[in-house]
Amino acid sequence: MQKIKVVNVISDTNIGGAGKCVLTFAKNYDREKFDLTVLVPEGSKLKPELEKTGVKCVEAKAIADESMSIKGIFAQRKVFKELAPDVVHTHATLSARIAARLAGVKGIVYTRHSVFEPSDFMKSIVGKIINKITAALFSTRIIAVAEAAKKNLTDVGVNPKKIDVILNGIEPLKPLTDEEKRIQRQRFGVEDGQKTAVLAARIEYVKGHDDFIKAAEILKSRGINVKCIAAGNGSRLEELQNNETVYFPGFIADAYNLIGITDVSVNASFGTEATSIALLEGMSLGIPAVVTDYGGNPGVIQDGENGYLVPVHSPELLAGKLEKVLTDEKLYKKMSENSIRIFGEKFTAENVTRQIENVYISLAGNGGK
Repeated sequence: MQKIKVVNVISDTNIGGAGKCVLTFAKNYDREKFDLTVLVPEGSKLKPELEKTGVKCVEAKAIADESMSIKGIFAQRKVFKELAPDVVHTHATLSARIAARLAGVKGIVYTRHSVFEPSDFMKSIVGKIINKITAALFSTRIIAVAEAAKKNLTDVGVNPKKIDVILNGIEPLKPLTDEEKRIQRQRFGVEDGQKTAVLAARIEYVKGHDDFIKAAEILKSRGINVKCIAAGNGSRLEELQNNETVYFPGFIADAYNLIGITDVSVNASFGTEATSIALLEGMSLGIPAVVTDYGGNPGVIQDGENGYLVPVHSPELLAGKLEKVLTDEKLYKKMSENSIRIFGEKFTAENVTRQIENVYISLAGNGGK
């Protein structure tokens, strides 16, 4: 059987959530059925990680961290002409979709990784017309990584019949040994007998770090012995590092080590959130979570089962649910077991990879229509 030629395109120079999704697919796709190439920007940190999987990588100019680039369109069109793929799968980047259409690629897939409130213009009649035409011209299928991401798209005029909801999936993390945990707890300043609550996300306003800090202050005032940690990089890192209740270690390349010593995961987002990779990584280890009921969070955390949902901007409720999870051993055990079960049922790397492959097969099998 002739292999289906697929090119994945990602414009991120760093390894974020979308990059992890591309890497997960590269590790798990069926090499008997597909010929995969990944197009990345020059200097991408994702490239060496992808090359470890044996996947072919091609660098393109003028696409680094840009969704739309005129120069990038021509650079990518040249690559697509040379590779002649059956399917181009882009991760947000519009210039790649335009380039694929100009190169005559029949199957163009676009993944929507984010969830955010659309602007008034995007929801206006004119905005909806523009979005509907853009989606029709430059994508044959769209993958939304959460039901909330699909709603974002349909709210601005995209035809729901073009959209497949495929939740993110990952490979389960390997539990740390007792000695490894001791070393990592010491590394992050966790005292003996102290629990840990970890928020792993970009340090940006919409990720809710201010609410997390307030919740941490409430926990401290109640005498709850917990180390609150906010891992990640972003524009507000320097501003927030000086607080006295939450530890901000910055970007952690080996984030699995921090997750390995986490007792409860936290997500306080209120402006952008799809299917959080950090939450899935925690679930694979049986770590319950307390999260806002925003975006894709309700698709990952089932309230009362593997964690709790709280309204956005509710630090008091956030603190209360964290206290409950951290202090009720019977509840914690139940939520931990449910986290592992739900992860295995819905969020494995194999599960999501097969679903994406089915999208490719449907496009290659009928000329992308």
